[in-house]
Amino acid sequence: MATAPEPGKSGPSAQLVKELRDKTSAGFSDCRAALIEAGGDIEQAIAVLRKKGQVAAAKKAQRATSEGLVSCYIHAGGKIGVLIEINCESDFVARTEAFQGLCHDVAMHIAALNPLFLRREDVTQETLDNKRATYREEAKATGKPENVIDKIVSGKMEKFYEENCLYEQHFIKDEGTTVKELVDQAIAKVGENITIRRFSRFKVGEMDGAAPASLASEEPDAPAPAAKP
Repeated sequence: MATAPEPGKSGPSAQLVKELRDKTSAGFSDCRAALIEAGGDIEQAIAVLRKKGQVAAAKKAQRATSEGLVSCYIHAGGKIGVLIEINCESDFVARTEAFQGLCHDVAMHIAALNPLFLRREDVTQETLDNKRATYREEAKATGKPENVIDKIVSGKMEKFYEENCLYEQHFIKDEGTTVKELVDQAIAKVGENITIRRFSRFKVGEMDGAAPASLASEEPDAPAPAAKP
């Protein structure tokens, strides 16, 4: 629950700033400024930080990212592993704790949720055509009119992107934040453009480092997603 700034003080309390930092991993000054702008409301402050991260990411989107790290995550028991390359603008930022933490968190997320694509633009046309055809047949079976069927298909396609494209998935540690928003927050924090370039996920017994979509929900040994509130 949000806590208002302490009476008689010009800004939010240190405890409130710490609470926001724990939730967002943003810097102290950024959290303090966001709380002041939000009138001490934690949820509004999170929205302020998210918006600022998106603005910062948009400003830096065209800047080249030729540095970065190849990072890995091996899940307990050695049954699932992820290799990921995340790029930034300088080797200095690549060596920071914040950037390395981002690499670890995204790799762990991939181990748990098994995205099949990086962005929605990467989904093959064949996959899109097959999904739309399937969703349309399912919607037609309900007997609804064509205009409603179109809306149903559109909604299911958005859900498909959300569940299968890394940038659009909800982050395993915070379901209120997408992976893209997580990257945007990191961009705002380190002051450089950051892009996820590629990843491979391996599970013992599978081929080509990728699991079929039908197996994504059949992996009890993967890290568990965060519980919904």
